Amino acid sequence: MTDIAIVGAAQTGYRRRIDDANFSEMVYEVTSGALADAGLSIDDIDNFITVSNDFWDGRTISSMAVQDACGSSYQGGRNVSTVEGDGTFGLLYGMMRILSGAYKTTLVVVHCKGSEGNMRQITNGMFDYIYTRPLGIEATAAAAMQARCYMDRYGLTEEDFAHVSVKNRGNARLNPHAQLAAEMTIEDVMTSKMMAAPLKIHDLSPISDGAAAVILADRNTASKLGRKPVWIKGIAHCSEAHYLGDRDLAEAPALRDAAHRAYGMAGVENPFEEIDVVELYDAYSYMEPLWLEELGFCPRGKGGELTRLGATAFDGPVPVNPSGGVLSAHAVLVAGLARVIEATLQIRGEAGERQVEGPVELALAHGINGPCGQSHCVVILGE
Repeated sequence: MTDIAIVGAAQTGYRRRIDDANFSEMVYEVTSGALADAGLSIDDIDNFITVSNDFWDGRTISSMAVQDACGSSYQGGRNVSTVEGDGTFGLLYGMMRILSGAYKTTLVVVHCKGSEGNMRQITNGMFDYIYTRPLGIEATAAAAMQARCYMDRYGLTEEDFAHVSVKNRGNARLNPHAQLAAEMTIEDVMTSKMMAAPLKIHDLSPISDGAAAVILADRNTASKLGRKPVWIKGIAHCSEAHYLGDRDLAEAPALRDAAHRAYGMAGVENPFEEIDVVELYDAYSYMEPLWLEELGFCPRGKGGELTRLGATAFDGPVPVNPSGGVLSAHAVLVAGLARVIEATLQIRGEAGERQVEGPVELALAHGINGPCGQSHCVVILGE
């Protein structure tokens, strides 16, 4: 238990291209929404964390484009810091700011417009500029390498991954925020266009625009609000080596370590039995079974079997991505914080048609950054 709660949350709808709002307008929308959700005003926020990225924004010091919109310049200016990773990392940073004792509340806001950049060119920039970048490798090519390593090591098939796409795109039909939602079949996925073997177009998340925000508060502040607080019971972040060649891509030790630390903080001993819903960062279909293995929901190499058995279905014993996950909307940087918001709504019982069966007392949200899940952040949320 960290004594820090999420007391307000908001997200935009995710679209292939949002033409009627710029960065600032999207950030203002979710900031206003999170404040209204918490029953607070901008006067009540004394610390701000903005999450953005210069490459995706197409400008240097990208956070400066939204500081007025998120309220950090209010009354002459409030403390503001910037994170360039996933939104879950911004959540971790904002939480630490409150734990320092210097602040009582923190607004964490993240935005991205994937439609205004070139995904392949931008993600190619993640790699070493002398030896690796000239090869043309980018996020999808790297993911295909990881998927193949995973398949070869543990005997998974492309059909195992197709089950994930079918489930998550189907779940997204109940999520008004989702960008891609469809009733699909395994054959639909298997016959779709090959993008980077073994990954086909329906194994990939879309390019999206969107923004999200949460408000964090210490225990004393949270207990005074009318809104039911959702407590951060455990959180941890770990990272692997930069070079893909220095990593075993069939495994994700950074996720394993982050999960172990977050579980320890939250007092979770058996995640399969104790966690009621999971929101994973599944930028590609193969990631869901691989991440579930490293999170301890099934033995190593059994993630595909878990998916095939339907244990990760919307109303299964371990509901995973009832929102449709990142496969249904992928605003880079935003997607991790969206997982936190979706888990928060499940705990509140406010997820609408995508609410899972039974009370949700404990939820897991997850974010990644870097090629093939180089960095992972695991968040355990509860009542």
